Amino acid sequence: PAASLLYPYGPDQDDHNCPTLDDGTSEKISLMVPFTFYGKKHQSLYVNNNGVVSFDSRVKQYTPDPLPLADGRSFVAPYWGDVDNVRGGVIFYRETTDSALLARITKDINQYFPQIPYTAKWAFVATWDHVAYYGSTSNKGNTFQATLTTDTKTSFIILNYWDIQWTTGTASGGDSETGLGGIAAQAGFNSGDETNYYNIPSSRTEGIINITKTSNVNVPGRWVFQVDNFQVTGVPTEAPKVANSNNCFL
Repeated sequence: PAASLLYPYGPDQDDHNCPTLDDGTSEKISLMVPFTFYGKKHQSLYVNNNGVVSFDSRVKQYTPDPLPLADGRSFVAPYWGDVDNVRGGVIFYRETTDSALLARITKDINQYFPQIPYTAKWAFVATWDHVAYYGSTSNKGNTFQATLTTDTKTSFIILNYWDIQWTTGTASGGDSETGLGGIAAQAGFNSGDETNYYNIPSSRTEGIINITKTSNVNVPGRWVFQVDNFQVTGVPTEAPKVANSNNCFL
């Protein structure tokens, strides 16, 4: 089942919570070990309510811009859109060296990247749990997760999409009842150097609603990238179709 894609999260994992605040962010989170992203070592990060984990500065912006950005911001965007956790949902995060979780992550990375010797030493797990969208008059919520992991040299990011029910808040042109339309959510990476970036197919289009059916590692709902020196792996050549379909473009 798709739920098994999500690594454990929540109060029983001693997770922290982002503030219940529209366009809110976590405090600056100092990391136990440096995480290398696009060749640069980072000792801290922010978890931003609007679906972004950023390294150098907070990202409160709610309508996503197309990548690459020209303003130097460095981040991973599992699902950059206008989240409003005042209306619903919780955003969890934790830094961990739990042996059981690291063993599971190691097994996954070894399966997807058999040519790269890798044993996870550290992970950071951020989970958006059934989060609502700004202006919502519905009960729709999105559940997705970003996991950063490193062996202190090689770094990976695992993006897990369990349930995606909306793409857009009303301030980005979306419909209050459906959460669709307007400028849809962005998923991908921005290095901050204006050159290196990656857009997951269908970002900022209505097709992003089907990200739970897409993958670059043959696991629908999961995208995995080596990010110390960014590598695009097995990316599909065809974007997911918007219409409900039984086909998965992997």
